[in-house]
Amino acid sequence: MTGDGGIAATSRAGDGPPAPAGRALDAPGAGEGASRAETGSAPAAHDAKAHVPAGKAPGSLVVGLIRLARPKQWAKNVLVFAAPGAAGVLDNRGPFVDSVIAFVAFCLAAAGTYYINDARDVEADRLHPKKRFRPVAAGVVPVPLAYALGAALLVASVALSFAARPELAATVVGYVVLTTAYSSVLKHVAVVDLVAIAAGFVLRAVAGAAATGVPISDWFFIVTSFGSLFMVSGKRGAEAREMGAGASGFRAVLEAYSPSYTAYVRSVTSGAVLVAYCLWAFEKADASAAYFPWYQLSILPFVMAVLRYALVLDQGRGSAPEEIILGDRTLQVIGLAWAIVFGIGVYTA
Repeated sequence: MTGDGGIAATSRAGDGPPAPAGRALDAPGAGEGASRAETGSAPAAHDAKAHVPAGKAPGSLVVGLIRLARPKQWAKNVLVFAAPGAAGVLDNRGPFVDSVIAFVAFCLAAAGTYYINDARDVEADRLHPKKRFRPVAAGVVPVPLAYALGAALLVASVALSFAARPELAATVVGYVVLTTAYSSVLKHVAVVDLVAIAAGFVLRAVAGAAATGVPISDWFFIVTSFGSLFMVSGKRGAEAREMGAGASGFRAVLEAYSPSYTAYVRSVTSGAVLVAYCLWAFEKADASAAYFPWYQLSILPFVMAVLRYALVLDQGRGSAPEEIILGDRTLQVIGLAWAIVFGIGVYTA
């Protein structure tokens, strides 16, 4: 779904150092700073010209197009490997190639969605303290070009998915329809917007199964669904905290989410995902011929990962899930431990 970018560090009018890596997914490079950067205040819509960098370098358009595609957000598409990985078919060439096709197709679809969304939301993004530095809002990428390339990327994603299976193409089309509906209508309706974003994660997991033809376990589907809602509720809560009193001015739906409500949703969804994973692990253990309880042991790192992510959300750092996953070393180590234990269980079954 549409990424929310990293935290754009403001500096003096273009002569400060570039924003640190890992905190500036959408921050401009040196020279892209707006004249408002000294005060750090969000510019008004009528000051749109201030967002167009003066004296752009010849390569700035290319860089802007790459940034507009949000490569960091593509980490979410790794979910397409979940179903075939859990089924133990990724060591076969055919399913592995089909999974890679699904991954690339979703990267193209996501990039196309970002292009079109940023073109549509250009005026609103110019009022946001961070999103005003995005390439379209900053004037680096023209709005018509963003629309045209976005549509081309969406068509390419569907066309490529046919190289694997028609079922994958149908899933990608469903993802495109969902993201379009979200950007147009669903993101303005409280609770519905949470479910819509979570559904985008679930469709990624379903796409891996559709591309390789492996069946999806009921428990796998439940874990994916509630796990996605858990992440999304933390994302919305963090966004509301970051925007403060001006949250409703940028996105009206944020006003509906109080800290107590988002905490409640996180509690419900995290509890559901933990119970569902435990039941799924025991189910896979019963179907396994392995003598060592690898699946049962995988519960420990899984629980630790959920609790670690919950801690990060409680600290207010959840508006960009991909930055947590790519930047939190403790979470990465726990995730690697889970993958090793679970993988041994899969391939020794």
